[in-house]
Amino acid sequence: MAATLGPRGLTRRWLAALRSLGPCLAAMSADAHLLTAEERSQAILDLKAAGWSKLQERDAIYKEFSFKNFNQAFGFMSRVALQAEKMNHHPEWFNAYNKVQITLTSHDCGQLTKRDVKLAKFIEKAATSV
Repeated sequence: MAATLGPRGLTRRWLAALRSLGPCLAAMSADAHLLTAEERSQAILDLKAAGWSKLQERDAIYKEFSFKNFNQAFGFMSRVALQAEKMNHHPEWFNAYNKVQITLTSHDCGQLTKRDVKLAKFIEKAATSV
């Protein structure tokens, strides 16, 4: 049957096969690729050393930041928001006065990706520069 489909039929099957790989593959930008096992292990070690923790209930990382006051916390969140918008990768977060809790995961993939690691590194720099 495949021989009788012609080029259009084969192209349709190829596109359908690509779509079946999931939204993660279709939505990824160049730096959003999944982490290899080695990259993942190293990234989690580095992030844990910086105070991030790996969530048990899902494939995500979490950290709570404390600032001197609300203005510093909000300024930090503003810097992170601008970067997140540039990356089209938005954190889950909660703010109460001088505390900011951040969870990072790639929702389109359902797991950690290079985007999460890149944003976490930016967040660390932003937190130290406040």
